[in-house]
Amino acid sequence: MILKQLYLESVQRLADAGVAEPQTEAALLLGHVLSYSRTQFFLALGQEISPQHLSLFHKLLSRRLLREPLAYITAEQEFWSLPFTVSPSVLIPRPETEELLEKIFDTVRREGLVPGPVLDLGAGSGAITVVLARELQERQVFGVDLSLAALGVAKGNTVRHQVQPRIFLLNGDWLTAIRQERRFALVVSNPPYIDAGAMNALQPEVTFEPHGALSGGADGLADIRALAAQVHPVMLAGGFFFMEIGADQQEAVLKIFSSFPEYDRLQVHFDLAGLPRIFQARRCC
Repeated sequence: MILKQLYLESVQRLADAGVAEPQTEAALLLGHVLSYSRTQFFLALGQEISPQHLSLFHKLLSRRLLREPLAYITAEQEFWSLPFTVSPSVLIPRPETEELLEKIFDTVRREGLVPGPVLDLGAGSGAITVVLARELQERQVFGVDLSLAALGVAKGNTVRHQVQPRIFLLNGDWLTAIRQERRFALVVSNPPYIDAGAMNALQPEVTFEPHGALSGGADGLADIRALAAQVHPVMLAGGFFFMEIGADQQEAVLKIFSSFPEYDRLQVHFDLAGLPRIFQARRCC
């Protein structure tokens, strides 16, 4: 079969299955099978595809038609213009989380950062952990996750991006893996924040991702409340805390953190879509 014919047929099948951006998805999946970049793929549309590649592609396409995320099928997701290994044990890194990191680095450039290591709570694939280590090159970075399987993926990504000497991965439920002493200059988290109602109405692809990395309890705020209580004891005075939140949680999160006198300069930043998405606080004293 000619590659162009297979591509066009795949686009139609993906569209019929309700997959968003079927042209992009078909090109990426075929490129993965053929080990082609996107440019190489489109330059090769007139070529014949081998029976072996055709068989493998049909197997992978069947998974995508069942709405399994492409990132799990290819075992890779781009984040911060870097390739990260992913598996069903970890949340797939999203563009919104890149905006969280952009806000962090903008704040660090403008205001500086007190001396001390950095902590990523809920490390998952290690995407945030790795980017923090690459961008804050003089800092040690600690990554914590409850899932041992997730930490295995994160460890692989620290090696892949050659930052493992400065990264320490710990297994624990939020701060249970950290001694309660004030040592961190920056704490970052992308916690579970989806409420029970929204969990029941997720897009098909999202249902493949780990439930524990998504569900924030009945109102979506269970883990955020835990973080508000547990983070300030390990932060240095003048240290910053940044967290991704749900677009409808601005008032609730500000209320939760304002009940702790250890925090000041509470603020919620808007993402590129104009939604309140990034929470910021400082350890005041």
